[in-house]
Amino acid sequence: MLIVSGPTGGSEHDGGGHPERPARISAVMEGIDDLHLGTDVQIVVPHVANLAQMARVHDTAYLNELAAFCKAGGGQLDPDTYAMVDSWSAARRAAGAGLAAVDALRQRDDGVAFVVARPPGHHALRDRAMGFCLLNNIAISAAALTADDERVLIIDWDVHHGNGTQAIFWDDPKVLYVSTHQWPLFPGSGTAQEIGGPHALGRTVNIPLPAGATGDVVRRAIGEVALPAIDDFDPTWVLISAGFDAHRADPLANLALSSGDFAELATMVAGFAPRPGRLVLFLEGGYDVGALRMSVAATLGALLGDSYHPEDSTCGGPGTEMVHQARAEWDEAFHRARLLNPSERRVR
Repeated sequence: MLIVSGPTGGSEHDGGGHPERPARISAVMEGIDDLHLGTDVQIVVPHVANLAQMARVHDTAYLNELAAFCKAGGGQLDPDTYAMVDSWSAARRAAGAGLAAVDALRQRDDGVAFVVARPPGHHALRDRAMGFCLLNNIAISAAALTADDERVLIIDWDVHHGNGTQAIFWDDPKVLYVSTHQWPLFPGSGTAQEIGGPHALGRTVNIPLPAGATGDVVRRAIGEVALPAIDDFDPTWVLISAGFDAHRADPLANLALSSGDFAELATMVAGFAPRPGRLVLFLEGGYDVGALRMSVAATLGALLGDSYHPEDSTCGGPGTEMVHQARAEWDEAFHRARLLNPSERRVR
């Protein structure tokens, strides 16, 4: 069973020619339609995230400032990120869509959920918008889960590093953040030496990859660098920052994945969930609408056992040495930090 929370953001928060545009939601829904799921899909109406839910990860002053900025007509928050009159309500629904997805899975105790919402979230910091993102949707859902004493694994396969998510959970031992991303690229963070704060050593795993890296390299990266930390962490929920801008057709980056690679990644990551009903995907990037449609269909099809397979997976690209280097750098940083913080519990 597929639970779709949304869609929301398909007509509002429209910056005109901006790459993060409402047409992305249409492409995602077309990808879901391509699977012809019939009664195997359930549409869930998103919640509207309230102040207490948002304030678990965002400063109250920032939330009030963003609401006032939108009410006053909006504008540019930074060179990449805009807000309009309706952006505050759109962002609250995008954040609430994740909360609704978690609630729906808890009620069913089965299935997989996909949060079809924009604006995206993984660059949003505690106190400011960034990188097309206003509120950190996945972080708001993860924080709601950890408030119930869940252990949350966040896998971020967006082509850009999720600096906001990493910063929010930097010193939180209940969240393990794993990111594969192109390097160098916006936002410039996400080195392998970034391993988490003193109370959460090893709870951050970054695997930078070079331009041209193919799907086999991304899967090897997770298996070689992140898997030991994931096994040790033993998550009770798995959340995915499902950006599809690592596709070779995307105009904003230079990784070389296909829709078939996202299908294989999804299958791999689903194996980290403890049981059905504990996996939620959140839409992040993906700016070529054709590639986005194919990638969504292939990803969800793989999770649901569907044979939809528009593109073969890719292999042979660069990055193997970078993966080995990331593993070595993570280990070195972890052991150095342990020497400086001998009282902290060993994570790996």
